[in-house]
Amino acid sequence: MRVKAVGACSGGLDGLLASAILIQQGIDVEIVTFTSPFFPNDSSDIMGQIDVKQHKMDFSDDILKILRNPESGFGKNCNPCIDCHAMMFHRLGEFAEKIGADFIFSGEVTGQRPMSQNRGALNRVARLSGYAEILLRPLSAKILPETLPEKTGLVMREKLLDISGRGRKRQMKLASELGLKYQTPAGGCFLTDSGYCVRLEVLLEIPGLLTVNNCRIIRYGRIFRLSSSAAGVIGRNRNENEKLENLAQHSSRIIELINRPGPSAILMGDIAELPLLSSLVAFYGKVRSGENVKVKSASGDIMIVTPASSDLAGKLIVK
Repeated sequence: MRVKAVGACSGGLDGLLASAILIQQGIDVEIVTFTSPFFPNDSSDIMGQIDVKQHKMDFSDDILKILRNPESGFGKNCNPCIDCHAMMFHRLGEFAEKIGADFIFSGEVTGQRPMSQNRGALNRVARLSGYAEILLRPLSAKILPETLPEKTGLVMREKLLDISGRGRKRQMKLASELGLKYQTPAGGCFLTDSGYCVRLEVLLEIPGLLTVNNCRIIRYGRIFRLSSSAAGVIGRNRNENEKLENLAQHSSRIIELINRPGPSAILMGDIAELPLLSSLVAFYGKVRSGENVKVKSASGDIMIVTPASSDLAGKLIVK
């Protein structure tokens, strides 16, 4: 029976190469792409270049739980990378047991990320995952402790690599030799983006706002901290208005001006702040100061408001 392995891939070059190296050894490879509001990449195209079976696994509830209280803390921004990776590999290990895979793997490279991929962090991730013995990192395996798949001969250690450091020249050279194409060497996560994390802090600080859909909503528009119990998002252009309207899920919390051009907005939290958000919609819709204007919600409710002042808008907006 052929050896089977299942790996995690975020859509970057490293996961592709790790998979290709194992396939060269005659190992059956399946890969899992974890999905959440914070992971923008789709690995289906890049992984379609090699012979792997692909799966998608919703990681949204896991990452939201981690964000509320990361045991290992945050990185430079609001990225709980160590705990996030550990939970991914825990889920991956459970999946491996389900499909009868012999071990799990990732494209992690020692030292590629100073905080989350140094030796200590990699060891901690493996330990917290609960699957340390069968977690293989093919790109750096030769400079890491020998894993059970190597010890038992499931994988030929001498055919694995010893890549380390932040540069990706060796990976790019190997990709060229193997005839593999990629758009960007790295994967991506919004939790490493400082601008996004400023917005996310609003959801973390206001009780009840940290939801999967709200985490998607704050990727667009201007965000306002309306009170200790509510926040709002207002589109900046037609494209963002359409995005917000689609994400509103037909909620009564989306509002827009009646019979005149202007932005769309979504209220997150206390419904009592709907008039305040409506006045901000009027302000950004360029309604004249002191003019009454009608604003409607998706539920059909109509409010008459005057535009907020520029001072109030500046006070409430999240930079």
